[in-house]
Amino acid sequence: MTKTKMDHEKQGRVHPRVADLKNQFVKGQLDRREFLRTTTLLGLSAAAAYTFADTFDVELPSLISSAEAATPKKGGILRCGMQVQDMSDPAVYDWVEKSNVTRQMCEYLTITGPDNVTRPMLAEKWVPSDDLKTWTFHIRKGVMFGNGDELTADDVVVNIKRWLDPNVGSSMVGMLNTMLDEVDGKDKDGKAIKVKRMIEGSVEKVDDHTVRIHLKSPDLSIPEKMYHYPAAILHRSFAEKGANITKTPDLGTGPYTLTEYRVGEIAILKRRGGGFKYWGDDPLLDEIHYIDTGQDAAAGLAALASGQVDAIYTLDLTLLGAAQNMPGVTVHEVTTAQTGCMRIQGERAPYNDIRVRQAMQLAADNEQMLKTAHQGRGQVAENHHVCACQPDYAPLPKIARNVGKAKQLLADAGHGGGLNITCNVGNTNGQWETDQVVVLKQNLAEAGINLNVNVMPAAQYWDVWDKADFSLTVWTHRPLGTMLLGVAYRTGVPWNEAKYSSKEFDDLLTQAESTVDIDKRHKIMAKVEKRLQDDAIMIQPYFRSVMNATSDKVKGIGVHPTNYHQWNKVWIDS
Repeated sequence: MTKTKMDHEKQGRVHPRVADLKNQFVKGQLDRREFLRTTTLLGLSAAAAYTFADTFDVELPSLISSAEAATPKKGGILRCGMQVQDMSDPAVYDWVEKSNVTRQMCEYLTITGPDNVTRPMLAEKWVPSDDLKTWTFHIRKGVMFGNGDELTADDVVVNIKRWLDPNVGSSMVGMLNTMLDEVDGKDKDGKAIKVKRMIEGSVEKVDDHTVRIHLKSPDLSIPEKMYHYPAAILHRSFAEKGANITKTPDLGTGPYTLTEYRVGEIAILKRRGGGFKYWGDDPLLDEIHYIDTGQDAAAGLAALASGQVDAIYTLDLTLLGAAQNMPGVTVHEVTTAQTGCMRIQGERAPYNDIRVRQAMQLAADNEQMLKTAHQGRGQVAENHHVCACQPDYAPLPKIARNVGKAKQLLADAGHGGGLNITCNVGNTNGQWETDQVVVLKQNLAEAGINLNVNVMPAAQYWDVWDKADFSLTVWTHRPLGTMLLGVAYRTGVPWNEAKYSSKEFDDLLTQAESTVDIDKRHKIMAKVEKRLQDDAIMIQPYFRSVMNATSDKVKGIGVHPTNYHQWNKVWIDS
């Protein structure tokens, strides 16, 4: 540990870039959203950042209106209609629904609220080095696991090492790439391959309540990445005890414990008893029941209408009008970076010819897909998977739809007489997925491409989602474009379903992650986005608004852009 770093931490000095960001904000060179986000990542408290921005203070993310906050009531049961999935190991979660059950009993080092600002959670603060290559997390003292043990640095270190173990297969590998090296390894069949493995010494226990992370290159977004939904902090014995949180709910620090759990049926969480003292503000609800209402969206809304549940996880577009006209029900909506990405694997014919992929993009009408498949609720996208609602988005020149050019590209690629292809879709988040592919089918037909729409059961889709040449996969919101791109398109990461590999892209993404200066970061992100566009590995037509619906008796609830259930301040007005 260098003297500079020691002085930095002992004196509590804020990062030197904070002063620059304040000046940029005062001069109008930086918008409020980016000021709040960046200064808090650099260690300024959320209260101080909000105060400087001449706004209200928000100590923890909440969706409670001032009127509701005045008269909260403690107690009661909240019943939510949501799929109850197999959720044994949080490190390998691939659905937000799994994490929503778990996040009531397990917590994270940080927490990102609906306002896109990341705040301390199990870490009471963090201190980045001036070069953003060393991050020191100070763990809260007195935080207890359900089994009676205190949370310490040992637990955090064990979790981080486990996330980055290639044998575990966590998507955190894509988030924490700057802690990894590529080494020789073997696949399950014994074939020699390159694997990513944690660099020795990249996570360090400084003392019982301090953990330091060392990166091989700077990364501004480390605190945000610690709230990626597979990053729940579990007791250090979790793997030894079978790596199944449903059987060991006492290995989390959250205020609730799992008392009943049946996949496809129900998950019941109750306030921890036995003298357990929760470290944070006590939640208002006594119990949270997740009731599986099945794949049929109408069944969930019917359950809400009949009073069997008080909230539903998501509201299908086809039912929006019905929900809005339902007495005693409120619809909550937010624009997000959630999307249905139709990614293309370029390893096999005909997709290994970039002209075919480019023709598909040019023939696609992204605006029509948004209007027809998602009722126009969202934002048109640009085939690079970064959303205008994300602060690192860089606008690119618009590329007009060009069916004539698409035909010429196909002819040049030897498909002037037509081309037959197939797109898999699982309707994992609603009928809009199939509707989107059907519109694409119509678009491609104008260029001489016959698209077969292969509608699959959702469970069957997840067996092939990263194997088929062309498929629609629903990706959830992340607060940053770099976070999404790192987990989805970086070479060799577990969720890289496009099997994409570009050193130029990887290097540019790493540069973007490490750049604090907003103007410079946007210039780099423009190159990142353009690289993805030019390589034509996806048709990503729009980012969608997401909705849920709740009974009016549920107070302090809304919809988080990632559909996370942050419910400590939710209460029932009975």
